[in-house]
Amino acid sequence: MSTSSTSLKPIALFFSLTIVLSSIFYFLIIYSGSLGSGRGLYVTGLMWCPGISAILSLKLLGRKLSDLGWSWGKTKYQLQSYLIPIFYAFVTYLIVWVFGFGGFYDQEFVDSLTQSFGLGEIGSGATIVLYVLLLGIFGTIKSAASALGEEIGWRGFLAPEMYKRFGYTKTSLITGAIWGVWHLPILLFADYNSGTPSWYAMSCFLATIISINFIFTWYRMKSGSLWTGVILHASHNLFIQNIFTPLTTNTGTTAYYIDEFGIVLPLVGVAFAIYFWTRRKELALISNKVL
Repeated sequence: MSTSSTSLKPIALFFSLTIVLSSIFYFLIIYSGSLGSGRGLYVTGLMWCPGISAILSLKLLGRKLSDLGWSWGKTKYQLQSYLIPIFYAFVTYLIVWVFGFGGFYDQEFVDSLTQSFGLGEIGSGATIVLYVLLLGIFGTIKSAASALGEEIGWRGFLAPEMYKRFGYTKTSLITGAIWGVWHLPILLFADYNSGTPSWYAMSCFLATIISINFIFTWYRMKSGSLWTGVILHASHNLFIQNIFTPLTTNTGTTAYYIDEFGIVLPLVGVAFAIYFWTRRKELALISNKVL
């Protein structure tokens, strides 16, 4: 393996740029106290910091932007990337609803949807189906626009750089930890939380991010495309934050079980991580570092 391929310079440069750029938006969000400040543009800016850093890194290193994995790859991987977050989110919330950690469904939320659609009394079931279908299609496009900023950095640049040095398992663990820690300033010092104590939310969030990163890394290296990460990310955010969580009623301690800050999703995520880890040898044709 050549010296250039084992050098940590590209990774160090990317980290440095990401920290510097992200600090601007950390300050704006933390100072204002809310992710909704600036009509959400602070968060959008933050999400694009890894992507901008990756592009700047390639320019400074004299490398091509095509290194980021812009090719679409096989459509089956993109379709799976969309469906998998729906699957693990459904399993998560089914556990929550069946065991009474939270209830299904939030009548007030559904009533507000019915009123916003302006179709009269079409019934709660029809409202939920219509909402999921419309948001699942058109909301994904909007969600992907924000997710693309992060994914250019995390999966377009960082994952391949780490993979050729450390292989699948270490890359999934390390990049997952980095991805999770990058969120912590707004989790600990702003309102990126569902209402649980900071230590609890942080623990659940990190466990969730690291575990699902095994999925992200597997699809990035299998498909050769950063678009799997974009679609995974968009689908995850959309269905958990905008569909399953709002549909769940609070039964008293529900915040401790739902969303990215509750205990159920990371447990389900670990199960998925183990499954994809058992399939790591399918990546052998890409690199000899698969363990």
